[in-house]
Amino acid sequence: MSLLSNTRSISRLLTLTLLCCANTASAQWSQSTGTAALNMQSLLSRGGFVFAGGATGAYRSDNSATSFTLSNTGNDAVGPTRGFTADRTYIYTCTSQGVFRSASNGSPWVAKSTGLTNLLTSGIVSADSHLFVVGPTGVFRSDNHGDTWAASGMVGVDVRCVSVVGTTVFVGTNGSGVYKSTDWGVTWSASNTGLASTNIRALESKGTTLFAGGQIGTGVYRSTNLGASWTLLAGGLTSGSYRGFAHDDRLIVAGSFGGGVFYSLNNGTNWTLINVGLTDLTIFDLEIHNGFIVAATNTQGVFRYAVSNLSDLDGNGCVDAPDLAILLGAWGPCANCKSDQNGNGVVDAADLTLLLSNWGSCGS
Repeated sequence: MSLLSNTRSISRLLTLTLLCCANTASAQWSQSTGTAALNMQSLLSRGGFVFAGGATGAYRSDNSATSFTLSNTGNDAVGPTRGFTADRTYIYTCTSQGVFRSASNGSPWVAKSTGLTNLLTSGIVSADSHLFVVGPTGVFRSDNHGDTWAASGMVGVDVRCVSVVGTTVFVGTNGSGVYKSTDWGVTWSASNTGLASTNIRALESKGTTLFAGGQIGTGVYRSTNLGASWTLLAGGLTSGSYRGFAHDDRLIVAGSFGGGVFYSLNNGTNWTLINVGLTDLTIFDLEIHNGFIVAATNTQGVFRYAVSNLSDLDGNGCVDAPDLAILLGAWGPCANCKSDQNGNGVVDAADLTLLLSNWGSCGS
Protein backbone atom coordinates (compact mmCIF):
# COMPACT_ATOMS: atom_id res chain seq x y z
CA MET A 1 0.00 0.00 0.00
CA SER A 2 1.34 3.49 -0.87
CA LEU A 3 2.14 6.16 1.69
CA LEU A 4 -0.77 8.19 0.32
CA SER A 5 -3.18 5.30 0.84
CA ASN A 6 -1.88 4.80 4.39
CA THR A 7 -2.37 8.47 5.12
CA ARG A 8 -5.92 8.38 3.79
CA SER A 9 -6.73 5.28 5.88
CA ILE A 10 -5.40 6.88 9.03
CA SER A 11 -7.33 10.07 8.25
CA ARG A 12 -10.57 8.14 7.80
CA LEU A 13 -9.96 6.26 11.07
CA LEU A 14 -9.36 9.50 12.97
CA THR A 15 -12.47 11.02 11.42
CA LEU A 16 -14.59 8.07 12.51
CA THR A 17 -13.11 8.25 16.00
CA LEU A 18 -13.87 11.95 16.28
CA LEU A 19 -17.42 11.43 15.05
CA CYS A 20 -17.95 8.69 17.64
CA CYS A 21 -16.72 10.90 20.43
CA ALA A 22 -18.50 14.03 19.18
CA ASN A 23 -21.82 12.27 19.70
CA THR A 24 -20.91 11.13 23.21
CA ALA A 25 -21.21 13.28 26.30
CA SER A 26 -17.89 14.17 27.87
CA ALA A 27 -16.86 12.22 30.96
CA GLN A 28 -19.54 12.85 33.55
CA TRP A 29 -21.99 11.31 35.98
CA SER A 30 -25.39 10.15 34.75
CA GLN A 31 -28.47 9.73 36.90
CA SER A 32 -29.91 6.23 37.28
CA THR A 33 -33.42 5.95 35.88
CA GLY A 34 -36.03 5.38 38.56
CA THR A 35 -34.24 7.33 41.29
CA ALA A 36 -34.86 11.00 40.43
CA ALA A 37 -35.70 13.18 43.44
CA LEU A 38 -35.15 10.28 45.86
CA ASN A 39 -33.12 10.31 49.05
CA MET A 40 -30.56 7.49 48.86
CA GLN A 41 -28.31 6.63 51.81
CA SER A 42 -26.74 3.25 51.14
CA LEU A 43 -25.40 1.01 48.36
CA LEU A 44 -24.24 -2.58 47.90
CA SER A 45 -22.76 -4.45 44.94
CA ARG A 46 -23.48 -8.18 45.01
CA GLY A 47 -23.06 -10.43 42.01
CA GLY A 48 -24.94 -8.95 39.07
CA PHE A 49 -26.98 -6.59 41.23
CA VAL A 50 -26.57 -3.15 42.78
CA PHE A 51 -28.81 -2.38 45.77
CA ALA A 52 -29.67 1.16 46.87
CA GLY A 53 -31.49 2.16 50.02
CA GLY A 54 -32.91 5.38 51.40
CA ALA A 55 -35.96 7.15 52.76
CA THR A 56 -38.38 5.15 50.58
CA GLY A 57 -36.81 1.74 51.13
CA ALA A 58 -34.67 -0.64 49.09
CA TYR A 59 -34.17 -0.57 45.31
CA ARG A 60 -32.40 -2.98 42.97
CA SER A 61 -30.59 -2.72 39.63
CA ASP A 62 -29.62 -5.59 37.36
CA ASN A 63 -28.05 -3.39 34.66
CA SER A 64 -24.99 -1.87 36.36
CA ALA A 65 -26.98 0.98 37.96
CA THR A 66 -28.42 2.24 34.67
CA SER A 67 -31.86 1.98 36.29
CA PHE A 68 -33.40 0.88 39.58
CA THR A 69 -36.77 -0.53 40.60
CA LEU A 70 -38.30 -0.70 44.06
CA SER A 71 -37.44 -3.98 45.79
CA ASN A 72 -38.86 -3.35 49.24
CA THR A 73 -41.43 -6.07 49.89
CA GLY A 74 -41.10 -7.06 53.56
CA ASN A 75 -38.42 -4.41 54.22
CA ASP A 76 -38.86 -1.25 56.31
CA ALA A 77 -41.52 0.91 54.62
CA VAL A 78 -41.62 3.53 57.40
CA GLY A 79 -38.11 4.96 57.60
CA PRO A 80 -34.83 4.85 55.70
CA THR A 81 -32.79 1.84 54.70
CA ARG A 82 -29.41 3.01 56.00
CA GLY A 83 -27.09 0.15 55.17
CA PHE A 84 -26.51 -3.18 53.44
CA THR A 85 -24.21 -6.12 53.88
CA ALA A 86 -24.05 -9.68 52.57
CA ASP A 87 -22.57 -13.06 53.37
CA ARG A 88 -22.42 -16.15 51.19
CA THR A 89 -26.09 -16.93 51.78
CA TYR A 90 -28.05 -13.75 52.46
CA ILE A 91 -28.29 -10.02 51.90
CA TYR A 92 -29.14 -7.79 54.90
CA THR A 93 -30.49 -4.28 55.42
CA CYS A 94 -30.24 -2.11 58.51
CA THR A 95 -33.11 0.33 58.82
CA SER A 96 -35.14 2.51 61.18
CA GLN A 97 -37.18 -0.60 61.95
CA GLY A 98 -34.37 -3.07 62.57
CA VAL A 99 -32.61 -5.64 60.40
CA PHE A 100 -34.11 -7.43 57.41
CA ARG A 101 -32.76 -10.41 55.48
CA SER A 102 -33.26 -11.78 51.97
CA ALA A 103 -32.29 -15.13 50.51
CA SER A 104 -33.38 -14.11 47.02
CA ASN A 105 -31.59 -10.85 46.22
CA GLY A 106 -34.14 -8.58 47.83
CA SER A 107 -37.35 -10.23 46.74
CA PRO A 108 -38.68 -10.45 49.41
CA TRP A 109 -37.18 -9.38 52.78
CA VAL A 110 -37.87 -10.90 56.21
CA ALA A 111 -37.53 -9.06 59.55
CA LYS A 112 -34.62 -10.35 61.67
CA SER A 113 -34.45 -8.17 64.80
CA THR A 114 -34.94 -10.56 67.71
CA GLY A 115 -32.72 -9.37 70.56
CA LEU A 116 -32.23 -5.81 69.38
CA THR A 117 -33.14 -3.34 72.14
CA ASN A 118 -33.54 -0.47 69.69
CA LEU A 119 -34.76 -0.98 66.13
CA LEU A 120 -33.12 2.23 64.90
CA THR A 121 -29.90 1.03 63.24
CA SER A 122 -27.26 2.91 61.29
CA GLY A 123 -24.64 0.43 60.05
CA ILE A 124 -24.16 -3.29 59.42
CA VAL A 125 -21.27 -5.52 58.37
CA SER A 126 -20.60 -9.22 57.82
CA ALA A 127 -17.27 -10.56 59.07
CA ASP A 128 -16.14 -14.17 59.32
CA SER A 129 -19.18 -16.01 60.74
CA HIS A 130 -20.51 -12.90 62.48
CA LEU A 131 -22.85 -10.03 61.73
CA PHE A 132 -22.51 -6.71 63.53
CA VAL A 133 -25.19 -4.02 63.55
CA VAL A 134 -24.81 -0.64 65.25
CA GLY A 135 -27.15 2.08 66.46
CA PRO A 136 -27.80 4.64 69.20
CA THR A 137 -27.57 2.03 71.99
CA GLY A 138 -24.32 0.39 70.95
CA VAL A 139 -23.20 -2.72 69.05
CA PHE A 140 -25.08 -6.00 68.55
CA ARG A 141 -23.76 -9.28 67.15
CA SER A 142 -25.40 -12.27 65.52
CA ASP A 143 -23.75 -15.62 64.91
CA ASN A 144 -26.75 -17.22 63.19
CA HIS A 145 -27.39 -15.06 60.11
CA GLY A 146 -29.44 -12.53 62.06
CA ASP A 147 -31.96 -14.98 63.55
CA THR A 148 -31.05 -13.63 67.00
CA TRP A 149 -28.93 -10.74 68.25
CA ALA A 150 -27.05 -10.09 71.48
CA ALA A 151 -25.51 -6.91 72.89
CA SER A 152 -21.82 -6.74 72.01
CA GLY A 153 -20.47 -3.70 73.83
CA MET A 154 -20.43 0.09 73.51
CA VAL A 155 -23.63 0.14 75.56
CA GLY A 156 -25.31 3.53 75.57
CA VAL A 157 -22.96 4.95 72.90
CA ASP A 158 -24.41 6.36 69.68
CA VAL A 159 -22.58 4.25 67.08
CA ARG A 160 -22.92 5.38 63.45
CA CYS A 161 -20.80 3.04 61.32
CA VAL A 162 -18.85 -0.22 61.40
CA SER A 163 -16.07 -1.85 59.37
CA VAL A 164 -13.64 -4.76 59.66
CA VAL A 165 -9.95 -5.17 58.86
CA GLY A 166 -9.02 -8.84 59.12
CA THR A 167 -10.25 -9.89 62.57
CA THR A 168 -10.39 -6.35 64.01
CA VAL A 169 -13.79 -4.65 64.16
CA PHE A 170 -13.92 -0.84 64.08
CA VAL A 171 -16.87 1.42 64.90
CA GLY A 172 -17.32 5.15 64.42
CA THR A 173 -19.38 7.02 66.98
CA ASN A 174 -21.23 10.29 67.40
CA GLY A 175 -19.14 12.04 70.03
CA SER A 176 -16.52 9.46 71.01
CA GLY A 177 -14.48 8.92 67.87
CA VAL A 178 -13.34 5.44 66.83
CA TYR A 179 -13.27 2.26 68.90
CA LYS A 180 -11.93 -1.14 67.96
CA SER A 181 -12.31 -4.74 69.10
CA THR A 182 -9.89 -7.60 68.51
CA ASP A 183 -12.12 -10.25 70.08
CA TRP A 184 -15.27 -9.92 67.96
CA GLY A 185 -16.95 -7.36 70.18
CA VAL A 186 -16.28 -8.81 73.63
CA THR A 187 -14.12 -5.81 74.59
CA TRP A 188 -13.52 -2.41 72.99
CA SER A 189 -10.77 0.19 73.22
CA ALA A 190 -10.53 3.79 71.99
CA SER A 191 -8.57 4.29 68.77
CA ASN A 192 -8.32 8.06 68.48
CA THR A 193 -4.65 9.05 68.32
CA GLY A 194 -4.36 11.71 65.64
CA LEU A 195 -8.11 12.20 65.24
CA ALA A 196 -9.44 15.75 65.63
CA SER A 197 -12.97 14.54 64.93
CA THR A 198 -15.17 12.90 67.56
CA ASN A 199 -17.99 12.35 65.09
CA ILE A 200 -17.21 9.55 62.61
CA ARG A 201 -19.95 8.82 60.07
CA ALA A 202 -18.19 6.44 57.67
CA LEU A 203 -15.45 3.81 57.79
CA GLU A 204 -13.89 1.90 54.90
CA SER A 205 -11.27 -0.84 54.94
CA LYS A 206 -9.08 -1.20 51.84
CA GLY A 207 -6.80 -4.12 52.52
CA THR A 208 -5.07 -3.24 55.78
CA THR A 209 -5.69 0.50 55.35
CA LEU A 210 -8.64 2.09 57.12
CA PHE A 211 -10.32 5.35 56.08
CA ALA A 212 -12.60 7.36 58.39
CA GLY A 213 -14.94 10.22 57.52
CA GLY A 214 -14.75 13.06 60.02
CA GLN A 215 -17.07 15.90 60.89
CA ILE A 216 -17.33 19.39 59.36
CA GLY A 217 -14.01 21.19 59.68
CA THR A 218 -11.99 17.99 59.42
CA GLY A 219 -12.19 15.53 56.53
CA VAL A 220 -10.87 12.07 55.74
CA TYR A 221 -8.45 10.28 58.05
CA ARG A 222 -6.28 7.27 57.22
CA SER A 223 -4.74 4.61 59.41
CA THR A 224 -2.21 2.07 58.16
CA ASN A 225 -1.57 0.46 61.57
CA LEU A 226 -4.97 -0.93 62.57
CA GLY A 227 -6.10 2.28 64.20
CA ALA A 228 -3.05 2.84 66.42
CA SER A 229 -2.77 6.31 64.84
CA TRP A 230 -4.57 8.43 62.26
CA THR A 231 -3.49 11.05 59.72
CA LEU A 232 -5.74 13.76 58.27
CA LEU A 233 -5.45 13.58 54.49
CA ALA A 234 -5.01 16.53 52.11
CA GLY A 235 -3.52 16.30 48.61
CA GLY A 236 -6.53 17.89 46.90
CA LEU A 237 -9.14 16.65 49.38
CA THR A 238 -11.19 19.48 50.88
CA SER A 239 -12.16 19.72 54.53
CA GLY A 240 -15.72 18.85 55.42
CA SER A 241 -17.90 15.97 56.52
CA TYR A 242 -17.52 12.69 54.64
CA ARG A 243 -20.31 10.09 54.68
CA GLY A 244 -19.34 7.35 52.20
CA PHE A 245 -16.43 5.47 50.66
CA ALA A 246 -15.83 2.70 48.14
CA HIS A 247 -12.76 1.00 46.76
CA ASP A 248 -11.35 -1.57 44.40
CA ASP A 249 -7.77 -2.69 43.83
CA ARG A 250 -6.98 0.55 42.00
CA LEU A 251 -9.16 3.24 43.58
CA ILE A 252 -10.45 4.70 46.79
CA VAL A 253 -13.36 7.13 46.39
CA ALA A 254 -14.77 9.44 49.05
CA GLY A 255 -18.16 11.15 49.20
CA SER A 256 -18.51 14.55 50.86
CA PHE A 257 -21.51 16.16 52.50
CA GLY A 258 -21.91 19.05 50.08
CA GLY A 259 -18.60 18.67 48.25
CA GLY A 260 -19.23 15.76 45.88
CA VAL A 261 -16.93 12.87 45.01
CA PHE A 262 -13.13 12.60 45.12
CA TYR A 263 -10.94 9.72 43.97
CA SER A 264 -7.39 8.65 44.76
CA LEU A 265 -5.09 6.30 42.85
CA ASN A 266 -2.41 6.13 45.55
CA ASN A 267 -4.29 4.99 48.64
CA GLY A 268 -5.39 8.47 49.68
CA THR A 269 -2.22 10.52 49.32
CA ASN A 270 -3.55 12.58 46.38
CA TRP A 271 -7.17 13.20 45.38
CA THR A 272 -9.04 14.47 42.32
CA LEU A 273 -12.57 15.89 42.26
CA ILE A 274 -15.07 14.31 39.80
CA ASN A 275 -18.37 16.18 40.00
CA VAL A 276 -19.37 16.94 36.40
CA GLY A 277 -22.98 15.83 35.93
CA LEU A 278 -23.82 15.46 39.63
CA THR A 279 -26.89 17.53 40.48
CA ASP A 280 -26.56 16.89 44.23
CA LEU A 281 -23.12 17.13 45.86
CA THR A 282 -24.22 15.63 49.18
CA ILE A 283 -23.10 12.01 48.95
CA PHE A 284 -24.24 9.43 51.50
CA ASP A 285 -22.60 6.32 50.07
CA LEU A 286 -20.50 5.02 47.19
CA GLU A 287 -19.94 1.64 45.53
CA ILE A 288 -17.86 0.29 42.64
CA HIS A 289 -19.66 -2.20 40.41
CA ASN A 290 -18.85 -3.65 36.99
CA GLY A 291 -16.66 -0.77 35.85
CA PHE A 292 -18.76 2.03 37.36
CA ILE A 293 -18.50 4.21 40.43
CA VAL A 294 -22.02 4.46 41.88
CA ALA A 295 -23.08 7.32 44.18
CA ALA A 296 -26.09 7.65 46.50
CA THR A 297 -27.13 11.29 46.92
CA ASN A 298 -29.29 13.12 49.43
CA THR A 299 -32.02 14.45 47.12
CA GLN A 300 -31.37 13.29 43.54
CA GLY A 301 -31.14 9.51 43.78
CA VAL A 302 -28.34 7.41 42.36
CA PHE A 303 -25.67 8.34 39.79
CA ARG A 304 -23.00 6.31 38.02
CA TYR A 305 -19.61 7.20 36.51
CA ALA A 306 -17.53 4.96 34.27
CA VAL A 307 -14.14 4.10 35.77
CA SER A 308 -12.78 4.20 32.19
CA ASN A 309 -13.34 7.98 32.31
CA LEU A 310 -10.26 8.19 34.52
CA SER A 311 -8.21 7.25 31.45
CA ASP A 312 -9.80 10.03 29.37
CA LEU A 313 -6.84 12.36 29.83
CA ASP A 314 -7.92 15.10 27.42
CA GLY A 315 -11.55 15.17 28.58
CA ASN A 316 -13.12 14.60 25.15
CA GLY A 317 -15.29 11.75 26.38
CA CYS A 318 -13.32 8.89 24.78
CA VAL A 319 -10.15 6.96 25.54
CA ASP A 320 -8.29 7.28 22.26
CA ALA A 321 -5.18 8.52 20.47
CA PRO A 322 -4.95 11.97 22.12
CA ASP A 323 -4.97 10.31 25.54
CA LEU A 324 -2.19 7.96 24.47
CA ALA A 325 -0.16 10.94 23.27
CA ILE A 326 -0.64 12.72 26.61
CA LEU A 327 0.43 9.65 28.56
CA LEU A 328 3.54 9.08 26.43
CA GLY A 329 4.43 12.76 26.74
CA ALA A 330 4.41 12.44 30.53
CA TRP A 331 6.56 9.26 30.54
CA GLY A 332 8.83 9.01 33.57
CA PRO A 333 8.57 10.54 37.07
CA CYS A 334 5.26 12.38 37.32
CA ALA A 335 3.99 13.13 40.81
CA ASN A 336 0.22 13.61 41.12
CA CYS A 337 -0.50 13.77 37.39
CA LYS A 338 -3.47 12.17 35.67
CA SER A 339 -1.26 10.16 33.30
CA ASP A 340 -0.04 8.25 36.35
CA GLN A 341 -2.91 5.80 36.07
CA ASN A 342 -1.97 3.72 39.10
CA GLY A 343 -0.82 6.57 41.31
CA ASN A 344 2.70 5.27 41.99
CA GLY A 345 4.45 8.52 41.06
CA VAL A 346 5.80 7.43 37.68
CA VAL A 347 4.28 7.03 34.23
CA ASP A 348 5.43 3.72 32.85
CA ALA A 349 4.32 0.47 31.21
CA ALA A 350 1.82 -0.28 33.97
CA ASP A 351 0.01 3.00 33.26
CA LEU A 352 0.08 2.33 29.53
CA THR A 353 -1.53 -1.06 30.17
CA LEU A 354 -4.32 0.52 32.23
CA LEU A 355 -5.04 3.13 29.55
CA LEU A 356 -5.09 0.52 26.78
CA SER A 357 -7.45 -1.66 28.83
CA ASN A 358 -9.99 1.16 28.48
CA TRP A 359 -9.19 1.92 24.82
CA GLY A 360 -12.26 2.90 22.80
CA SER A 361 -14.48 3.52 25.83
CA CYS A 362 -16.67 6.56 25.27
CA GLY A 363 -19.00 8.35 27.65
CA SER A 364 -20.28 7.68 31.14
